[in-house]
Amino acid sequence: MNRKKLNRYQIRKAKFSQGPLHKKKKKKKKTLWFRYSATMPDSILYYHNTLFLFIIFTLVPLPLSLIELCFPSFLSKYKIQPKVWLTPAKFLECYKNVMKVFFLVVCPLQLMSYPTVKLIGIRAGLPLPSLWEVGVQLLVYFLIEDYGNYWLHRWLHGKWGYENIHKVHHEFTAPIGFAAPYAHWSEVLILGIPTFVGPALVPGHMITLWLWIALRQIEALDTHSGYDLPLSFTKFIPFYGGAEYHDYHHYVGGQSQSNFASVFTYCDYLYGTDKGYRYQKAHLAKLKEQWALGDQNGVSDLKSNQKSE
Repeated sequence: MNRKKLNRYQIRKAKFSQGPLHKKKKKKKKTLWFRYSATMPDSILYYHNTLFLFIIFTLVPLPLSLIELCFPSFLSKYKIQPKVWLTPAKFLECYKNVMKVFFLVVCPLQLMSYPTVKLIGIRAGLPLPSLWEVGVQLLVYFLIEDYGNYWLHRWLHGKWGYENIHKVHHEFTAPIGFAAPYAHWSEVLILGIPTFVGPALVPGHMITLWLWIALRQIEALDTHSGYDLPLSFTKFIPFYGGAEYHDYHHYVGGQSQSNFASVFTYCDYLYGTDKGYRYQKAHLAKLKEQWALGDQNGVSDLKSNQKSE
């Protein structure tokens, strides 16, 4: 009997070794995940988000910040508000405030929210989700969060919401990456609600949740970077707002009734809250065209004067 079982095992092993390459890779991923997570409680896997957020908040904005502080001329032509340059002390003060809210609000929230995550059906076992499944769920999460965030953000720009909560975030009229999570502690809680609505409605794997939380925060850091970099891959994402789009919202400040969207621009377009931005953009484009024509006329006049001499 034992020999028969052994023979069956050997046959299965031989079939696997002779199978397609993608099956081997899939098997390897499952094995790696099983080895990592098998002896670890699901709660600890969920609390990985805290570590990921700390790393993201600390390291993702760092390269652009160091370039701005140490080599300001290197990317100055891509800086959206080139007249505003913050001191190292201001960068450090911003990061310290972010970490204060992170450890006093975000970390306890992560610890307390695990039972809810378990209740809605976030799983950590096998099978692992396919790339197609992860991609579709992430798109759903982004769309749901974007719509909910739009309306909560508009509410925060009402008189009471702005004066008591949101004005903290708008202390940076020319945002920097570190200022993306710089906010009143209650704003962190309020705007965190849409982030969890998507996973609650369409629960997936723990890995998908990790990716969602990480990508959403990286996106926020990108839109607050203060730089409109020409080679950014986000420029190829349909309806993506980006740094220039959100920078206008901070530039206008507390009176802003424009560009409330967190990721995509469709809500602002549908509800007419991007009119000021579009008007300013069209006006600036017209001015640049006039300046270019003026420079060309100036060069042609100079050449004609030289010929006449």
